[in-house]
Amino acid sequence: MGARKVVVFGLARIGCIPAEIGRFGTNGKLCNDHINAVVKLFDDKVKDLVHKLNGIYSDARFTYVNIGGISRPLGDIPLPTAPCCQVTEDWHCIPNTSPCPNRATSLFFDGYHPTEASNIVTATRAYTRLLPDDAFPWDISHLSRL
Repeated sequence: MGARKVVVFGLARIGCIPAEIGRFGTNGKLCNDHINAVVKLFDDKVKDLVHKLNGIYSDARFTYVNIGGISRPLGDIPLPTAPCCQVTEDWHCIPNTSPCPNRATSLFFDGYHPTEASNIVTATRAYTRLLPDDAFPWDISHLSRL
């Protein structure tokens, strides 16, 4: 199709979303490590593919954004995984109920979807990486200047 600059986003830490924690538990940990291990395996393969594609297509640039790494807490402070709204058994918001008053303090709106605050952090670190592992080999701001 002629794209010359491509951003490939990895998967989020699915084992940390409220619906998956509710379905599978965490064995006393913050997140479900088994699910996150499978996600990491997938993300590692995607990162390898991005590296390979950059070698094959010299007229194009590919970069990988590590959503799983970006969504990890910085330091030892656990992140809140409780949904911002009251949820039904299928982890969707109960209709006609009020969400939490300050959505900026929640990562998840319902059992599946990130809040605007969470998306802003992800987008900001994808565009200008905070840590070297946030994006490979470039963040989006550097990719756009190539």
